[in-house]
Amino acid sequence: MITLRGLTKRYGGTLAVDDLTLDVRAGRVTGFLGPNGAGKSTTMRMILGLDHPSRGRALIAGRPYAALRRPLCAVGAMLDARAVHPARSGRAHLVAQARSHGIPVRRVDEVLDAVGLGKAARRPAGTYSLGMSGRLGVAGALLGDPPVLVLDEPVNGLDPDGVRWIRRLVRDRAREGRTVFLSSHLMSEMQLTADHLVVIGRGRLLSDTSMTEFLASASPASARATVPDPGERAALVSRLTAEDGVGVETSASGELTVEGRTAAQIGDLAHHCGVRLHGLGDVRVSLEQAYMDLTARSVEYATGGTTGTGTGTGTGTGEGDNGRGLR
Repeated sequence: MITLRGLTKRYGGTLAVDDLTLDVRAGRVTGFLGPNGAGKSTTMRMILGLDHPSRGRALIAGRPYAALRRPLCAVGAMLDARAVHPARSGRAHLVAQARSHGIPVRRVDEVLDAVGLGKAARRPAGTYSLGMSGRLGVAGALLGDPPVLVLDEPVNGLDPDGVRWIRRLVRDRAREGRTVFLSSHLMSEMQLTADHLVVIGRGRLLSDTSMTEFLASASPASARATVPDPGERAALVSRLTAEDGVGVETSASGELTVEGRTAAQIGDLAHHCGVRLHGLGDVRVSLEQAYMDLTARSVEYATGGTTGTGTGTGTGTGEGDNGRGLR
């Protein structure tokens, strides 16, 4: 488990992280979200001992990172996929890490194969695409078979197959009882991957809740129902609009969009009225929209005269692109 208590970081007059307290628990994928400049990278750097807190503490399994005897075997991390000497091969990079921690060299070949870099292992890392560099970074995080993973933008530069691979990887690790702390600007993928969400803005905690609760709290009760018979549809609309706090929109196809009621409530009412339904379901906002609504006042770099409308949900570059994606 990762434990943050009153974690605070100042750079001169800039408060980057402000009194952050939370627990990143084992057995689930915790997504870490926030606008650019919110303090996500600074928080991750403090967890890994790369930056010292101005106040508070960051602990891994109850200990600061600097106190871990074999860090790679306690926590696997990827913060910068390009942080590799360009002339060193991917395999040589991992071998150096393995030897520094007493990890058998055979483990290097295991993780290279696991991330799909077996054939490119002896190429200079400087020739790797952004996606390949990301795979090497994940290989390094897995090298010590750690119980904790901290990954900053692991899908950056990956093609769709690579994105699915990362999703399966982190979810499998969580199911094994490990702690996974994952940041990403790819909201659609985060919605599929994370069980729990931590959202920060301007260094402060905005939300620390399950994905289900986060989405449910972001949208009022709303549902769609398809009623094929016009007479039955009119009767159901009449009953619904007679209730306080309910709004109904109808379409030519017979679909009703009902604000203020859940699918279960509409289903019960339709059954009571003898109305036949061909479709019924709750309407939920996407993670992107819920996140945008929550962080609208915390966006430091708003664009186009709007507040909080850009989330950078694309990965920026394809896996075959050697360029660096903007973050």
